[in-house]
Amino acid sequence: MDLRYGTNPQQQAATTAPVQPGPWPVRVLQGSPSYINMLDALNSWQLVLEASRALHRPAATSFKHVSPAGAAVAGPVDDVTAELYGIGHASVGALTSAYLRARDADPKSSYGDFAAVSHPVDAELAELLTSVVCDGIIAPGYAPGTVATLSKKKNGRFLVMEADETYTPPQHEAREVFGLRLTQQRDDVTLSTALLDDVVCGTLPATAAEDLLLGLAVLRYTQSNSVCYLRGGATLGIGAGQQSRVDCTRLAGAKTDTWWLRRHPAVRALAFQPHVRRQDRINWQIRFIEGDLTPDESTRMSTVLSAPAPELTDKQRTQWLAGLTQVAFVSDGALPFRDNVDHAHRHGVGYIAEPGGSIRSSEVEDACREHQIALARTGLRLFHH
Repeated sequence: MDLRYGTNPQQQAATTAPVQPGPWPVRVLQGSPSYINMLDALNSWQLVLEASRALHRPAATSFKHVSPAGAAVAGPVDDVTAELYGIGHASVGALTSAYLRARDADPKSSYGDFAAVSHPVDAELAELLTSVVCDGIIAPGYAPGTVATLSKKKNGRFLVMEADETYTPPQHEAREVFGLRLTQQRDDVTLSTALLDDVVCGTLPATAAEDLLLGLAVLRYTQSNSVCYLRGGATLGIGAGQQSRVDCTRLAGAKTDTWWLRRHPAVRALAFQPHVRRQDRINWQIRFIEGDLTPDESTRMSTVLSAPAPELTDKQRTQWLAGLTQVAFVSDGALPFRDNVDHAHRHGVGYIAEPGGSIRSSEVEDACREHQIALARTGLRLFHH
């Protein structure tokens, strides 16, 4: 298959081909993929397939630059998300709910995302996708008429891909870098709650175990170092590709705080002019939450509001953030220092899963006991590059 171009437009003559005889794992139904489109499609599809099989619910993810901006399984869509997308939260179908919850984790980053869902796309999800800025989707099938609906998006350039959920990948995988071919055994460890059996402190309720299990599936396909915060079957903040794990923890924690503060009455009370687009509303909400607007930004924000912005003081922020609890936290590698636990605690974390095995694992455990956080050691590192 010829690709539109490589990683960058100047890298032409990009192609893809199966590494073993037999059926392709995916096929293109609409559009022309680029090199990065293929990476997003293949990684995101594996994520939702594993998450759905582990948790027995439809799963979805919103991918950007070969890492998930958000991921979720089917579940309740809250008023904030429903209002943002102009839907009735009580009537949303399971698959659409999974994608809405995944996209709502970090809606700023999900702008122009690549979507993946674990079940065939239905008419409801196809209609939703026509109203959001999204570059493509991969799914194991499409209900009649949905490909035609999606093919009208982006003047026919919206990418529609179908995955073969029966496909079994080769036992070994390889990549070529600067004239060398690197080959390794495929990481095929099955993700299950058995990985969370070694709870060294605290108690792990079933709902928390499910969140941690979803987190393991998410981080398996997130550029390392990576961590994620989750609650209620959805990610709240994902930190990817940082050289320092604690920087990853702080980055994802800040996204988690933003997710929660978007539910604050003062943020919900921002009265935007009718012509202001959804993504612009999201971006202004986040800048309002961050609170460090420049004079120019303050002036521009006043022009998109029909009424003055309400007050959101540091004290109000602190009081509101204290209400975020029972958050799960997963790390793809061992926590090397207790500072990760200290920072995670600031964002409502009550449960942590990490491989263990660090020379300071006892200090990590002590920190969890100090903050009354349940700690599960998986013994499984999930680096992804």
